[in-house]
Amino acid sequence: MDHSTLQQNSQVPIILLIIGLIVLIAAILGYVFASRTNKSNTSRLKKAEKEALHKKYKRILLISHSLLIIAIGFAGTGLIQRSAGKYDLDKLNLGAPIQVTTDKDYGRDHAEGTLMYEMKIPTSGTHSPHDLKFGFYKERPPIEKLVHNLEHGDIIIHYHPDAPKALLDQLEFLTHFTKEGAGVLAVPNMDVPADQEVVVTAWTKTMALTKYDEASVGTFIYTYINKGPEQIPPNVRLGGGTM
Repeated sequence: MDHSTLQQNSQVPIILLIIGLIVLIAAILGYVFASRTNKSNTSRLKKAEKEALHKKYKRILLISHSLLIIAIGFAGTGLIQRSAGKYDLDKLNLGAPIQVTTDKDYGRDHAEGTLMYEMKIPTSGTHSPHDLKFGFYKERPPIEKLVHNLEHGDIIIHYHPDAPKALLDQLEFLTHFTKEGAGVLAVPNMDVPADQEVVVTAWTKTMALTKYDEASVGTFIYTYINKGPEQIPPNVRLGGGTM
């Protein structure tokens, strides 16, 4: 599935904003033209000429007012749609068949410091008392904190540190999706196997992909987000990094 397929509906608000901007520019030009027309209506002109110019001025002003209202309408609609629908989780309900491994549950105790894990990319186990903010990471955070994020139902996408920019852009887009108190993190990880492009994890769940597939990753996120053993309300969690 091409990345543009998932984002194609999110392009509509951008188009509306562009149209609104173009119409706004037209309205501004109309106001400038109306102002010049009004200034040209001097006492030196004959009465008939003055009346004609005044009518022209009012006509241009009316058109400019109308264009301004239209511009506000397009821009307002675009902004509302952009903020409300771009990261709607239902967009990830793609129903793709996914192969997910259910991992052993190694518990969820808390401990400070560096910890050892049975799995190279752990999906459970003793972890840091602190978690991380949702989002895209260019450097891998401590694995102990990442496991804490999983406990709260977050999804973590592990990618190769030298992954191409096109893939990074797609992963960054996915990190904006949330459900209640849970979100998505994308982190570089040298432990991603050489024959895999990404490894996607939730609490005790792993999906490894030889080739990144947006439909599969989207389906995984939709299926497992906010399914951790400890769910925190969004007004308490505030985007992660608060526990």
